[in-house]
Amino acid sequence: MKFQSKRIHHHHPLSPLSSSNLFDILTEEIVCKILDHLHEDPFAIKSFSLACKSFYFIESRHRGSLRPLRAELLPRTFHRYPFVSHLDLSLCPCVDDGTLNVISSTWKATLKSINLSRSRFFTNAGLSSLFINCSGLVEVDLSNATHLTDLAASAIAEARSLEKLSLARCKLITDMGIGCIAVGCRKLKSLCLKWCLRVGDLGVELIALKCKQIRSLDLSYLPITEKCLNSVLELQNLEDLVLEGCHGIDDDGLSTLEQSCKSLKMLNLSNCQNVTHMGLSSLINGTEQLQQIILAYGSSVTSDLAKCLYTYSKLQSIKLDGCIITWSGIKAMACLRAPIKELSFSKCLGLTDDGLSFLVQSHKDMRKLDITCCRKITYTSIDSITSSCTSLTYLRMESCSLVPKEAFVLIGERCSFLEELDATDNEIDDEGLKSISRCSKLSILKLGICSNISDEGLAKVGSRCSQLKELDLYRSTAVNDVGISAIADGCPALEMINIAYNDKITDKSLISLSKCGMLKALEIRGCLGVSSTGVSAIAVGCKQLTVLDIKKCFNINDNGMLPLAQFSQNLKQINLSYCSVTDVGLVALASISRLQNMTILHLAGLTPNGLAAALLACRALTKVKLHASFRPLLSQSILGYMEAHGCVFHWRDKAFQKEMDPKGWKLHFGKNSREVA
Repeated sequence: MKFQSKRIHHHHPLSPLSSSNLFDILTEEIVCKILDHLHEDPFAIKSFSLACKSFYFIESRHRGSLRPLRAELLPRTFHRYPFVSHLDLSLCPCVDDGTLNVISSTWKATLKSINLSRSRFFTNAGLSSLFINCSGLVEVDLSNATHLTDLAASAIAEARSLEKLSLARCKLITDMGIGCIAVGCRKLKSLCLKWCLRVGDLGVELIALKCKQIRSLDLSYLPITEKCLNSVLELQNLEDLVLEGCHGIDDDGLSTLEQSCKSLKMLNLSNCQNVTHMGLSSLINGTEQLQQIILAYGSSVTSDLAKCLYTYSKLQSIKLDGCIITWSGIKAMACLRAPIKELSFSKCLGLTDDGLSFLVQSHKDMRKLDITCCRKITYTSIDSITSSCTSLTYLRMESCSLVPKEAFVLIGERCSFLEELDATDNEIDDEGLKSISRCSKLSILKLGICSNISDEGLAKVGSRCSQLKELDLYRSTAVNDVGISAIADGCPALEMINIAYNDKITDKSLISLSKCGMLKALEIRGCLGVSSTGVSAIAVGCKQLTVLDIKKCFNINDNGMLPLAQFSQNLKQINLSYCSVTDVGLVALASISRLQNMTILHLAGLTPNGLAAALLACRALTKVKLHASFRPLLSQSILGYMEAHGCVFHWRDKAFQKEMDPKGWKLHFGKNSREVA
């Protein structure tokens, strides 16, 4: 979330007495405008503030939001930044009551929002101090605070101005605590209770009765029934309602509903297997503003279900991921009067060429389509999609194994507005890639496990798709340095690239990519041809790098870690498993102040003493994956110290893998492409 910084509206020159300084002609308002453009680059802001005393003074009063790396750094900021309104402590696992007390006294007049979603160690006492003193708080995120009880909820109730509250996974809070919040926080507009397993019908009903301004309500996985829904549906401002995984809600219960919510715009009934078209019809009856409905992993899509949506003329988005699709259901969806802009059929069984072709011909204004793992569709479907939906901007078709290479030519020829394409594990070749390169607005392109593409096709992408930000070439082994160089030359905005498990990639690719100054995530796992030379080039050229995966890059050693330690101060996550890094390299990395997540498995040159030194030096760590053999070799005092400061250890007992990729492409699926595993 981006926040507006506090502006200072003075129009006099910065320092009239220093007329020889060119910066003197700038008013404070102009300087604040400059700072607004630098807000996403902390190093640029720091450099700016150190340029002169006037800039330092203005920056300290201009800054309205803070996201410190560690809670212990906060005392330095209290006097430096007196007008902080938005405080994000999601990088600070250790936030105790003392810290909250100081925060509440320092910024009591300015603080509007605080994020404690990854923080621990505070109690209801600290929260009470925060909410009593900071009377202007309107947004609080307490997600994942599994230790909080109803006492904390009663403290939250002191926040009379609160408008947005997240209590996701606060599993100890009960109806009693939610009742306190309902009575105290009457101005609530957004409330998330996802996975609050002790909150039932009573708590939800109290919220609905007392907090009449609620617009967004997330009740995912709560043990609720239809008993609380009448009150919920009476909320006159409710726009978003999430009932995902609420297994206590069924058709019989929904049939008893007497209320309708005319303001509802989004309804999520994912994983509600006990709700069919009959229950859905009862729930959305009278909902005039409905724009999006999510029924993923629910009952079969039949004609009866589709007919429930006939009267909703403003409906734009339908998500049916994981559902069984029937021909009658498709025909009924084709008859919907609403201008559908988004359809999602990811992992749906029963979707065929005939059905999909028939459907898209009726909804030609489609902008987003997801047919991931729909393994029955062929060239026919792609032909229909591209000829009917020429304004498509988003197409996900991973693992559509029956779609031939010729179909991808149609995508480029007919869908020139495409911004995102996922063609992972498909038959696309260079001719298809050349055609797709006509989509000049393309920003995300996923081509993992596409063995038919080569440098020739990538060269076209590099020359035509200058706005490309993400490129996935996982296990696309026909690509080599020439293709990567073309991407680096033509795509200066590139932020993420995955070229894992390709033995044709060498340091030349990394040297080319070092020109991409916006690069944030680089995955070169299993690239045997890269060495410390390439990593050094990345470190020097890509100052924004935050994620680096060099697992099984055996030629990367300490010589690559030293430049990372010197230049990659934004690095947050790294996987060093199986590399040739020793104690020296690991200790050097520990100097990176933002480093939070490390995976360190099977480093032959790592000793218990070196590991201990690195862990103690790396003060921002929140997650470390280590081989179980190190556990008895590290002193309990060190482990206790790290855990007390918010670091979580994940011990793995994996045997050394001689194969480069023993599970092949299966490693790729089911994981976030940016996750360091």
